[in-house]
Amino acid sequence: MGGCVSVGATDDNRTNGERVTSKCLVFPSHRNRKRLFSEHVTNLQKLPSVPNRIFTNGKSRASCIFTQQGRKGINQDAMLVWEDFDSEDAIFCGVFDGHGPYGHLVARKVRDSLPLKLLSFLESSESRRNGTSSKCFNSKKEPGVGDSEKVESVEDQLDSLWREAFLKSYKSMDKDLRSHPTLDCFCSGSTAVTIVKQGLNLFMGSIGDSRAILGSKDNNDALVAVQLTVDLKPDLPREAERIKKCKGRVFALQDEPEVPRVWLPFDDAPGLAMARAFGDFCLKDYGVISIPEFTHRVLTENDQFIVLASDGVWDVLSNEEVVDIVFAAPTRSSAARILVDSAAQEWKRKYPTSKMDDCAVVCLYLDGKMDSESETEDQGISSATYHSTATESDEGQNLPEPTLQRNFTVRSAEDVDPNSRIQVQGEENRVTVTGENENWSGLEGVTRVNSLVQLPRFSGEKTNS
Repeated sequence: MGGCVSVGATDDNRTNGERVTSKCLVFPSHRNRKRLFSEHVTNLQKLPSVPNRIFTNGKSRASCIFTQQGRKGINQDAMLVWEDFDSEDAIFCGVFDGHGPYGHLVARKVRDSLPLKLLSFLESSESRRNGTSSKCFNSKKEPGVGDSEKVESVEDQLDSLWREAFLKSYKSMDKDLRSHPTLDCFCSGSTAVTIVKQGLNLFMGSIGDSRAILGSKDNNDALVAVQLTVDLKPDLPREAERIKKCKGRVFALQDEPEVPRVWLPFDDAPGLAMARAFGDFCLKDYGVISIPEFTHRVLTENDQFIVLASDGVWDVLSNEEVVDIVFAAPTRSSAARILVDSAAQEWKRKYPTSKMDDCAVVCLYLDGKMDSESETEDQGISSATYHSTATESDEGQNLPEPTLQRNFTVRSAEDVDPNSRIQVQGEENRVTVTGENENWSGLEGVTRVNSLVQLPRFSGEKTNS
């Protein structure tokens, strides 16, 4: 939109330096599926009854999830674990952090619709291949020394299939939000961090500042944290360059020097604290995009668990602290809840005058094992192995006008001093940024962070200029 072009991830380290055999590469084929997509789920109304799909606090066969409302108003975070996704050995996990007056509805809408779109595009891609790939991937023959080029080609095909599915599903999701008849996404949106684990393959797509990390053991058998996704902040070089080319502006407010935001070219609004998001259509012509950063990684026996969480966790806990907390949990089914509790305590300790942000956590254990039912009941965690019966209204029918005091995601115009800005770009063509691989907190040096600062007030002259 607006002539913006995104360059996706081109990370070639997905194999961790190890040689990949055809046994590791499992192509989603009709023979491996329990049912076709059209038979699996036909519409959104049937989602609550889909087996092995959980989206409320609880656990599944290999995961636990937990969310807690902060002190800013309604909980705008959403989460999902869907086991037996596409095939019996595939698991979908996602965390979605909404912002803006209707952010909670956007996050839930994305949570419910995005996995279905991913399934649909996978099936379409598979159909176009006419079954030729399945013959290659289902071969019983072990690759020899001379088969390295062929194996690499197979891996590239698998990577290409999932990359295409992620890119198309994210694009379709944002298109649906733009044309939604009742859900206003003009100044509301959501992040997304999504993964699909199929066998040893891990496929990831993300936008915004929700994050996924991996707990893995190093050569000394010590547990280390590996960040799997990049927090797509506006001050990353490629993000800032794209936004500036599209006439958007990037700068931080004086009382939030460590929080770069995206602003309209003609107004000090809305001050979005991320460079990519679903929704937020007031900024889509000015550099904010919904194209995901896609990566593919092959897991090893050293990899223990994956943690997905919204920024309410990452703002107060480091990657290493999160890994240690999850590993030290008395039971696996309680890990997500204990991590959220730890984040809440850190909010009170580090920022006692701030309103705690919403927190959502998904913990996926890669060995597929969880606690016994007795241990789970002792910890007070509900079992949701088959499905959750919780219901939510994700549509925007008959919604009241946005109540900014309730959601606390924006400031009033009087609170924003146009002179209290810190430009991220200093001299022309120069951008001061934080390194992409550096583990940092967006709250360092400030007392409060909101995803949006102020709702824009458009006039005919400004929007047409």
